[in-house]
Amino acid sequence: MEIIHIVLGKANPNRMNGVNKVVYQMAVKQREFNNKVAVWGITANLSKNYDERKFETQLFLKSKNPFKLDHLLKKAILLKKETAIFHIHGGWIPVFYSISKFLKNNKIPFVFTPHGAYNSIAMKRSYWLKKIYFQLFEKSLLNNANKIHCIGKSEVDGLKTIFINNKSVLLPYGFENEHKIEPKFPTNETIIFGFIGRLDVYTKGLDVLLKAFQQFVSNVPNAQLWIVGDSNEKNKLEELIFKLNITNNVTLFGSKFGEEKNNILHQMDVFVHPSRNEGLPTSVIEAASFAKPCIVTDATNIGDLIEEFNAGITIKKLSPNQLFLALNSLYLTWTNDFQYKKICENASKMVDETYNWNKVITDLNEKLYTIK
Repeated sequence: MEIIHIVLGKANPNRMNGVNKVVYQMAVKQREFNNKVAVWGITANLSKNYDERKFETQLFLKSKNPFKLDHLLKKAILLKKETAIFHIHGGWIPVFYSISKFLKNNKIPFVFTPHGAYNSIAMKRSYWLKKIYFQLFEKSLLNNANKIHCIGKSEVDGLKTIFINNKSVLLPYGFENEHKIEPKFPTNETIIFGFIGRLDVYTKGLDVLLKAFQQFVSNVPNAQLWIVGDSNEKNKLEELIFKLNITNNVTLFGSKFGEEKNNILHQMDVFVHPSRNEGLPTSVIEAASFAKPCIVTDATNIGDLIEEFNAGITIKKLSPNQLFLALNSLYLTWTNDFQYKKICENASKMVDETYNWNKVITDLNEKLYTIK
């Protein structure tokens, strides 16, 4: 049975879109484990601006009408009717409602991963619009799905509040630790905190991070905060940095990819991801694979593991003061060579033991893609 992933985009790993990164890596690993796999992307342009891949990729044109299906996509789905299971990625996407309806009408099985779309914080955004949309469209997609893949406990809990069901499957993704960084004693003259991701000020908790960092800088004046990423909210972020008078302590790198991004990450001492809403943040897992201790929130769906492996600090209730205390705690760890090296080792160990692709692929095949 072929597995066909459907995404909004091109599953390009060299973009900040976390869903596309996850789908790309999943498809690569599924192919390596001899699964027949393809990625179908719905996109505004059909240019193939990505490197050669180990799996088949098909691109379909995104319509100006967000619900309309490309006729070529319908034709392609029907050709796979007897030989494939479809895996749709992402919530609140109108065209995915239409695809789910088309699949259901043609008795073609599919599974669905919301990627954090139903976490409590995500649901608060545009609440009334989502409430109406859910009753008209999203509920139908969930009803049509054979299984719903949740990648964290907060997603399971969030889903239960809007859709009581018995078809949720809780499974994390795997992660390929390509770098295998050897944990070492601190080498920077001053501590460097870092964040990598989309500059969504509220959702990613960057407003809280800057306020907490301002408080921290009053105690450690030469501390640095490096922020990698971009969005149309960059000006908003710059204004907040200026308002808090921490311009000399914060560096905005913009979007960086590949080795350029890796070099920046390698120089960070502590990775901070204070998100109010996530599916499963690949940036945190990647930072941990670089042997960086992490400060996260419960909403990241990785906080329990951070605590279990003593790989950093998990903030239960996000606030500037709670984040300041976390920054200060890991700063004290950073000043002790042996304690810092140990927590770095723990971060690397967490990735190696938890996000092992051998186990993840087996679980996906047995628990998600097996449709009775």
